[in-house]
Amino acid sequence: MNNDDVIGVLNDLVETSKDGEYGFTSCAEHAKSPELKSFFTARAGECRRGAEELQAQVALLGGKPDTSGTAAGAVHRGWVAVRGVLSGYDDHSMLEECERGEDVAVTKYRAALEKPLPPDLRAIVERQLQGAQRNHNEVKALRDRFPRKA
Repeated sequence: MNNDDVIGVLNDLVETSKDGEYGFTSCAEHAKSPELKSFFTARAGECRRGAEELQAQVALLGGKPDTSGTAAGAVHRGWVAVRGVLSGYDDHSMLEECERGEDVAVTKYRAALEKPLPPDLRAIVERQLQGAQRNHNEVKALRDRFPRKA
């Protein structure tokens, strides 16, 4: 891969991380459960730090780091808000939306690892993939604990 290709892969992951940050923040704002508010806030912070780490790597490579999420992420966050209004911001619904978002993140990180990234960057992406997978698993477990409101 040439330098521009590596920057492109990393910037795609920056957008994915920013989508996660914004999505988790949105869910934290609307969650009823204090446990979920805390969980979503913590995950948003992890996504923000992940984006910052990737942005720093892009800058080291001489690229311009992306600073925002994707259009698809904005639509997803919009769907979270619309769905929340329709369901009264039910915690179960918020968790379902977060799980969908983390499905996308895991897929994007796995796709990035199919590219021939330099070893130091591959290690960062692998570590962040593990975080996205952990988030997905935790969200799924929480979704099973928080029943849908009738």
